[in-house]
This record gives sequence, structure tokens and C-alpha cells, in this order.
Amino acid sequence: MALTGVLRPGHVAIRVLEMAPALKHYKDILGLTEMGRDASDRVYLKAWDEHDHHSVVLREADEAGMDYMGWKVDSPATLKKLAADIERSGLATDTQWIPAGEHLHTGERFRFTVPTGHVMELYAEKDYVGNNCGTDGPNVNPDPWPDGLKGISPSRFDHCLLYGDDLDGTVKLFTEVLGFSLAEKVMTKADPDFMIGAFLTCSNKAHDVAFIRQPVKGKFHHASFELGSWEKVLHASDILSRTKTRIDIGPTRHGITRGETVYFFDPSGNRNEVFSGGYIHYPDKPAITWYDETLGPAIFYHDRELNEAFLSVFT
Repeated sequence: MALTGVLRPGHVAIRVLEMAPALKHYKDILGLTEMGRDASDRVYLKAWDEHDHHSVVLREADEAGMDYMGWKVDSPATLKKLAADIERSGLATDTQWIPAGEHLHTGERFRFTVPTGHVMELYAEKDYVGNNCGTDGPNVNPDPWPDGLKGISPSRFDHCLLYGDDLDGTVKLFTEVLGFSLAEKVMTKADPDFMIGAFLTCSNKAHDVAFIRQPVKGKFHHASFELGSWEKVLHASDILSRTKTRIDIGPTRHGITRGETVYFFDPSGNRNEVFSGGYIHYPDKPAITWYDETLGPAIFYHDRELNEAFLSVFT
């Protein structure tokens, strides 16, 4: 499968209430590596198997949540084309170009707000630093993982789940303008044309971003990090319990995406997820449909019922 256009999620910028406890969480418990700090006191981190400079940006603020989510595209030419397509679509607001260097080691970015109120950005260039697995340099004679991993140590930032009101407009922008596929959807049984959840992919993963319809704008449900196996999800759960980290739910399995999961909170109340599994998605795969009456097993397949906090707690 040739991946072109939008390649993958590239970074998520998260607001935290206090930087020191946030860094202890994201570095020592989740196990990300600090890559730098800028003049605005933002802290840049990456997971061990990511080759670009960073995938998580933390900023201290008075309110927790997500500032924006960034997407890597395949070339500067594609960046310019997609920016023009977004402008023409009329589906995005607050469009602007962010100059190169505003993020550490990152080229220019095109920022826009989608109909659910979330800020997104596209970029084509971020400095390559490698994953430190190669014995003679990045990607040369690599070991399966590097020495010195800490905490849960996920391999990569994987996706976000976001809550907002205009789900239809956002799905239209992602599918018709940015070229994403709708992998799974949640509909109401009373009105089968009314969508309440959309799981979107720009790759062959089950999802790269998901949106749930809520009567709010721009809310952040969670950022998710990939582990690779159910055993590692169980081990992550042990680490969370051992460090007295607040767990939301899990370990368990999703019906949607088939992933194995545990949800937990950072000290500011931002929800994190580590997960494994899922299925391979190809562009000709029909979208999977779930209905609201089966939302329990769709979200938590083992419990077969929703954790109320999963729907009502977000930042």
C-alpha cells in the first residue's frame, strides 16, 4: 500500500497544570524521552521507536486539555496543496501558517480549526533523530529496542480521541479533503443516518483519530500510545498500579478497533491510553457499523457496559 498525502499523526500538544509532576508522569511512568525545551517553556518528548524529533509537546497552562494535533504529510508540495484544498473547502476556520522553527526542529506548519472546534496542523518536515537502536548509528545493525527504557515505554504516539459538536462537518473535511478513510462508525438505531462516533484512518491502522459527538467544542478525551502486545498492556497496568497512577478503566479490550487497552490520567487530569492489537485497514475495506444500543461492548468488550467517566470526563 503506497501511503501518500497525510502519512500519520505527528504530534500532540497537551496543556498541563504544573510542569514538574507532568514531566514525572510522561517521562518516568509513561516512559517518553525529553528532547528539548524552547523559549516558551514548552517541553518536547518522543517515544523510543519514533524517528522524528518529537511527538508530544507539553505546555503549562491554567486549564488542561489539547492545544492542537499535528499531521505529517509526504512532502512540502503536498503541504501546500492540502492547505489550499482546506481553504477552498470552507470547512475549516482560523487558518494560518506557522513559520519554521516555531516548534523545535520543525518546518513550517499549516494550522486550522475543524468543525468540532479542534485545532489541527499539517507539516512536512521535522528533523530526523533516529531511535537509538542501531549499533553503528540510526537504522544500522539495529537491536530490537534500545537500552535504558523507563516505565511503560510505548513505541510511538498513535492517535487521539476527541469530543465535539459538528461531527458531520469534521468527518467531511477528513474524508473528502484530507483523504482519510472511515474505518468504523457509531450510529443511532432510531435514526440510522445520525452518526455519533467516527474512527478515521490515513494509514492501514484501525484509526489515527476518532471523534465522538458531544454538545461541546474542542474537547480532548485521550492521547494513545502503542505497545505491541496484550502482555505489555498488562505490564503497563502493573506499572500504573505500582506507581499509584489514577486508572480510568482496564486492562480490557475494545469492540471498536479490537484493540487491547488500559486508560489512565496524568496529574492534570488529561487521559492517556496505552494499547495494542487492532486490525489492518485497506482502502477497500467497508466501514464497520455499530449502533448506540451496543455501545457498551463496542467500547469495552469485556465489561459490555460503559464506564460513565469515559463519556463525561474530558479536558
